[in-house]
Amino acid sequence: MKWEVVIGLETHAQLSTKSKMFSGASTAFGAAPNTQACAVDIALPGVLPVANKAAVECAIRFGLAVGGADGLSRRSVFARKNYFYPDLPKGYQISQYELPIVKSGEIPIVSPTRGEIKIRLTRAHLEEDAGKSLHEGFHDFTGIDLNRAGTPLLEIVSEPDMCSADEAVSYARALHALVRWIDICDGNMQEGSFRCDANVSVRRPGEPLGTRREIKNLNSFRFLQQAIEFEAKWQIETLESGGKIEQATVLFDPDTGETRAMRSKEDAHDYRYFPDPDLLPLVISEEWIAKIAESVVAVGTPQVRKNEYIGSYGLSSQDAWQLVKSRETADYFDKVMARLGKHEAKLCANWMNGELASVLNRDSLDITQSRVSSAQLADLLARVRDGTLSNKMAKEVFDAVWAGEGDPDAIIEKRGLKQISDSGELEKFCDQVIAANAKQVEDYRAGKDKAFNSLVGQAMKLSKGKANPQQVSEILKRKLAS
Repeated sequence: MKWEVVIGLETHAQLSTKSKMFSGASTAFGAAPNTQACAVDIALPGVLPVANKAAVECAIRFGLAVGGADGLSRRSVFARKNYFYPDLPKGYQISQYELPIVKSGEIPIVSPTRGEIKIRLTRAHLEEDAGKSLHEGFHDFTGIDLNRAGTPLLEIVSEPDMCSADEAVSYARALHALVRWIDICDGNMQEGSFRCDANVSVRRPGEPLGTRREIKNLNSFRFLQQAIEFEAKWQIETLESGGKIEQATVLFDPDTGETRAMRSKEDAHDYRYFPDPDLLPLVISEEWIAKIAESVVAVGTPQVRKNEYIGSYGLSSQDAWQLVKSRETADYFDKVMARLGKHEAKLCANWMNGELASVLNRDSLDITQSRVSSAQLADLLARVRDGTLSNKMAKEVFDAVWAGEGDPDAIIEKRGLKQISDSGELEKFCDQVIAANAKQVEDYRAGKDKAFNSLVGQAMKLSKGKANPQQVSEILKRKLAS
């Protein structure tokens, strides 16, 4: 019998605020160790925490984006989560437990096997981050940097609705795009602003959920994929060999591609949650929600923009998802379409998801750093549309624009790249090809399609690649049919 993999993700998104969750200390990344941890962050005697209004607003924005106003708790409570780590000087973390600020929601994704599905959210709650233990560069001891202590986080917990590493990565990418889109998190995974914990278990079809193991602190989509794939394989092999899965927290080693147990997994009762006596319940008014909702509606969401592209432009779901992977990408597409016209949406999507995405990935750039502006891409595609350029020529011009040689029309003129579309001139090329390739002509008329491709290729060669290939094909077919 086959095995089913069951996956749920807990994602920590660092909120884009200037100060920490319960203090006025800075959240700027990269400061010298222990220079941004104030008395409140490390709970020195006599200090009191005060909730950061901007962080609460970020949580409300997220709740509205994933579930609307109904998914928000009008009254939520901060709790103390008690545990000991060297980089948690208070001995507890201020978090939310029984009454989180976001109580439901969903994230739509495209599964490679199940198509468009929705991943349910269990909750999203506000909390503060712990400090950071540093092991590299130290011999026989660990360095502690408390700059991160108190940094505001939104922990987003999914239901175990994913059944493959591919689905988990699709969900993580969609969530990453959303928190950046609504401006609550910069999404920088290298700096730890967006990181995932994956709960993985396996079971036989129809059986209850298996024992899960939690893979901690995955800070890249590639590591998330590799970690889940290895963990699922390890659990299946363990069970098939007669072993037993023990609930545990595990770490992923990117050097070996393997997971290893760190400690037995705690349950909620192990943390001894209780309401924080220093913080009043968090109450959000309908007026506050309505005000924030206006700004959420103004920027929309990836799902809203995706539906617009499908409905207004007739794009496929896959093309539309690619275009809304970030708000900046969608804005770039909109600017191209404003110059080009809605009937060329498919042409624009093909170039953005193909050639442009390829060079951005190759040069490790994002869309805001593109060396081909939206106006330049629109002008280039206009020359494809009007027949001035073939696709091959257009790619040559695109590369020249990317290299900084100028605008498309100037490059076309300088390199003499105008496509030949004059039917009289093309007829001459076709006549020469037919006369010089009697064997291919005979093979084509005998039903061998490959021979026709050879004839088209010969005509393109005669024109030095400047002939309109579609017109060449039409002329050759007409002449060979007579």
